[in-house]
Amino acid sequence: MRVSCRRPNVGVPQSSVKSKLRIGSFDIQINGGTNIAATELSTRQLRAFVALVDLPNFTRAAQACHLSQPAFSTLIRALEQEVGARLFDRNTRSVQLTPEGRLFEASARRLLADIARAIGDLGDHVERRKGRVHVAALPSLAAGWLPALFSDFHAQWPGIELQLSDQLSDACIDLVRGGQADFALAAAGSRATDSAELRMRVLCTDRFHLVCRADHPLATEPRLTLRKLQPFAFIHMTRNSSVRQALEVALHPLAMSTVLEVEQLATVMGMVEAGLGISVVPTLTLYQFRRESIAIRPLPLPQLTRRIYLVQRREGSLSAAAGGLHDMVVERLGSLSI
Repeated sequence: MRVSCRRPNVGVPQSSVKSKLRIGSFDIQINGGTNIAATELSTRQLRAFVALVDLPNFTRAAQACHLSQPAFSTLIRALEQEVGARLFDRNTRSVQLTPEGRLFEASARRLLADIARAIGDLGDHVERRKGRVHVAALPSLAAGWLPALFSDFHAQWPGIELQLSDQLSDACIDLVRGGQADFALAAAGSRATDSAELRMRVLCTDRFHLVCRADHPLATEPRLTLRKLQPFAFIHMTRNSSVRQALEVALHPLAMSTVLEVEQLATVMGMVEAGLGISVVPTLTLYQFRRESIAIRPLPLPQLTRRIYLVQRREGSLSAAAGGLHDMVVERLGSLSI
């Protein structure tokens, strides 16, 4: 690793000017200096410098750096040439820091410590000991399917922070497109499939079920069709929901007798249980309707489905943390039998 440094270019005697040497985020004031120009320092040079400060003997410092003494001496001379200042006074009996060397020491140690911390922090993220993942998901997945997966992921990588945005499909896709979410679990709409910015991967196909009160005539109807549902009061999701969009495509040109339009599936459940009407909901939402007072009937209608997609940006890579959760989602949801 090399660290860029810049020094003002001057050409005056060493004793007549103070020059500022910038190493990383540190400034060092050095008295004097000639022909100072932009330069680069390596971590190898910095480590050799610190070793010679700690072990003021070229032989011992070279051994600590696993170098021959000639190679070590060359490294120190190159460092002094790079910074444009003598850092050590040498004689046959001792090695001592010069005033410029003492100024350089503190910054050299801080810079090496910063580099070590940066590499360690990066390693923590690569090894998934640290990190952050932001997922956007349909509310039905966020409440019904993701909790168990998040729990397993957290048990495996407890240092990773998870953020979940439970939104309708369009909002989920916008979070990915805008870079706020790493990836999304959403049902496809025209905004998603038409975008060259996004990569869409089908994870599963969600089928639909009739939900009605257990004492409703349709609860025991031998063969369900959309026409048999048409005469009954219907509770719809709002038009911007993937459930409503899939249903309207399958129903066309039929029209249901809408009695109520709501935004939340929990509200659908409450209204159905109260006997206000019937509704049609996807398999992934059925956990909210499993109670004795409500009948759940599969609808054998191949045209009535919705695809669940994993959505991510085409450009850019996922972090190690996001990649780990991504792979777990693909494995679990892709093999889900619905």
